Amino acid sequence: MKKISICAVLTAVSVSFPMMASAADSTVKSVQKRGYVQCGVTTGLPGFSNPDDKGKWQGIDVDVCRAVAAAALGDANKVKYTPLTAKERFTALQSGEIDLLSRVTTWTITRDASLGLNFTGVTYYDGQGFMVSKELGVKSAKELDGASVCIQSGTTTELNLADYFRQNGMKFEPVVFDTADQTAKGFEAGRCDVLTSDQSQLYALRIKLSKPDNAVVLPEVISKEPLGPVVRQGDDQWFNLVKWTLFAMVNAEELGLTSSNIEKEKKSKNPEVQRFINGEGSKALGVPGDWAYQIVKQVGNYGEIFESNVGASSPLKIERGLNALWTKGGIQYAPPMR
Repeated sequence: MKKISICAVLTAVSVSFPMMASAADSTVKSVQKRGYVQCGVTTGLPGFSNPDDKGKWQGIDVDVCRAVAAAALGDANKVKYTPLTAKERFTALQSGEIDLLSRVTTWTITRDASLGLNFTGVTYYDGQGFMVSKELGVKSAKELDGASVCIQSGTTTELNLADYFRQNGMKFEPVVFDTADQTAKGFEAGRCDVLTSDQSQLYALRIKLSKPDNAVVLPEVISKEPLGPVVRQGDDQWFNLVKWTLFAMVNAEELGLTSSNIEKEKKSKNPEVQRFINGEGSKALGVPGDWAYQIVKQVGNYGEIFESNVGASSPLKIERGLNALWTKGGIQYAPPMR
């Protein structure tokens, strides 16, 4: 009986490993066979994922999608975008409608452990805040007792809002919308006294108002909102590729590699730079040997995509803060590429 049991176990193990290997590389192979990455984004949020007047998608989350395409396919433009509301986003990923969700999504234990999903890293360290009209004369969120609050459904902001008001002995009236755009329009139309969301989103929504200078973001930050890309569980190779795409952009900034100098840096004698440019890990990731080089050449390093989309070179003009490199007072940090 023991021999039979051992044989049965060994047979089960030998069968399971090929199945696991097949599942692990399915998305990488299917993306390469299809010829593009299907990426889930927002319905429109400036700085993160938003179509311009010609319908071209732009933003820091969009650039993550483009970087994954550059790594997997050698062409950052080989991406198709699926606009998703907060309610739709996880179902679209779980069902296979999209390969990757890159859509201002907060990493939480519930989402990471119970939805069959994996967060691949943090593209933006954020926190929930409040925006009010200057005419309201409010200087602090502690003065919002009894306020009506515009909020997007299906987000962590709903739960954080309830916790914050309960903790501070205050009451509020929720005014719920399906999209971020709708919350901004509701706020501007006077449907609510205050709009709450991640602070980065508040700055993005404020520039959409007809009179942005009439609104002010209050100083309180009431939560931790680490935002990052998400993939399905059970596909380790795709998970690793998306994860290391983000790490490559962070490492590139630390190494001083940019979209404008990476060609010249091919002659660098720095061993770290050579490992980066020569595609360390490409075989395990199932991608071409120049995968990291293509990310930086076509999309840029992390600092470049931050500055152009949400930083000093963008209409949002958000300071790096926590999103600066660990060497410059922030907490952006990536494992070494070796």
